[in-house]
Amino acid sequence: MSIIGYAPGAYDLFHIGHLNLLRHASERCDHLVAGVVTDDVLEAAKAQRPVIPLHERIEIVRNIRYVDDAVADPYVDKFESWRRYRFDVLFKGDDWRDTPAGRRLEALLSEVGARVVYFPYTVHTSSTALRRFIAMSGSQSGSYRETGG
Repeated sequence: MSIIGYAPGAYDLFHIGHLNLLRHASERCDHLVAGVVTDDVLEAAKAQRPVIPLHERIEIVRNIRYVDDAVADPYVDKFESWRRYRFDVLFKGDDWRDTPAGRRLEALLSEVGARVVYFPYTVHTSSTALRRFIAMSGSQSGSYRETGG
């Protein structure tokens, strides 16, 4: 039986933490689907719009060799993602471990025979830290789309 893995994320300002998550996830399943959260989900979850548009984020992630498929993930609740994609294992950064949301997700997925696997969160690099650096450096006169990247 083939194990389907699911790795949801914003994948905005793609960095080494994203790559590490996808690499480690691909080692623990037979088919890896990356769920690229939509702009609305990212705004609801983190109160910010992504820098890179959804269709570009999907294209970037789809072309990572560890990823078998990349799909738009329109759900804040990752159990709803399971209802749509029927994965066997969901991969998350360990910043979710032992949180109310993480425990709830683990419980719901266990009821349907799926599980959550956590990987170490890349503390020194994150999209939030990159945004902060860009804002502080003054190199961003507008949005990525306005300056042409």
